[in-house]
Amino acid sequence: MATLREFEDALREQGMSMALAILASLKERDRARRSAVAPARRLTGQKMTPELARRILELHGTTGMTQQEIAFKVGVNQGRVNEVIKRGKWLSDDPNSEEAKARDKAKARIAAGPKSTAAARKPRVRVPVAEKAKARPAPAITAAPSGQLTFL
Repeated sequence: MATLREFEDALREQGMSMALAILASLKERDRARRSAVAPARRLTGQKMTPELARRILELHGTTGMTQQEIAFKVGVNQGRVNEVIKRGKWLSDDPNSEEAKARDKAKARIAAGPKSTAAARKPRVRVPVAEKAKARPAPAITAAPSGQLTFL
């Protein structure tokens, strides 16, 4: 695959000044577009609420937007949009719902800090591979009446 510079050089060698002029104008147009700093697609994540879930369902039902486009529009990730559309999650304010319980459990874990049981665990003792092989008994081999060997 040729680079843009190689393409320009080939046009110059062939004396195609009109094509070079078109290419230069296209480069200028692209440079002008790139000079303006485009805003980020999503600045901060939105907290999922029943109202936001209803808006996602409304956008999904009334527009031809993809899940990714809906996610960018409302400010959540595509996985959350999929959960709302496919499984009906986040549609109720019920504190006993599966999502609310998972959220509360995660908040409690964060508030508790690092697990204290991880520090109390004993370190694992690694057994070298050679010792593992020695510890296994060899299978017993016997001859069957038909002359075939069998493993026990």
